[in-house]
Amino acid sequence: MSRLPAVLFHSDLPEAELHAAKLDGELYPVDRCFSPVDEIDWLWNRARALTLTVPARLIAEQRTAAWIYGAFSRAPRQHQFCADISARVRPPALVAITVREVVIDASELVHVAGLLVTTPLRTVVDLARSSVNFTNDDLRAVGDLMRIGRFGIEECRAVLDRRRNLPHKRLALERIDEALRLLSPVPHAQTEAGVNRR
Repeated sequence: MSRLPAVLFHSDLPEAELHAAKLDGELYPVDRCFSPVDEIDWLWNRARALTLTVPARLIAEQRTAAWIYGAFSRAPRQHQFCADISARVRPPALVAITVREVVIDASELVHVAGLLVTTPLRTVVDLARSSVNFTNDDLRAVGDLMRIGRFGIEECRAVLDRRRNLPHKRLALERIDEALRLLSPVPHAQTEAGVNRR
């Protein structure tokens, strides 16, 4: 018998069969997809699940990117994507995701399982600057992403200072500083293994 793919969607097996296998303990959910229980839940599987369910050329950002990196244990209820403002991508009208147009450099992106994802550094800056409700979970996620990417507040400041007239710079730095103060000395298990820079 051939091995099942690491991430399964309705195009692989009928939806009823996927849910039955989940109930039987053979599969576990990865967003709207499923993985066999002997597959490790890691960033590649989470990114692959999104490549199967969202339009190409969108970039996973903010809480969605943080979830892919393992900084959030659960996928956000509404995924956050962006598109490069120069790419002329028409954002799709999908209920489960939000899409915003942004200015972004190739150096701020990584490819994971065929999906473009903002780097941990860009993800931290966007989360800290753009989140309306910045919760304790967000603080922990920012700290985890900084540990994953091995960077500090000075790198975040450099990203913020690179663009003129960027709103909420001071707020972002305050939030990042608070996340650093809460940062646990225990190393995070998740790393950027399997992430290839563009």
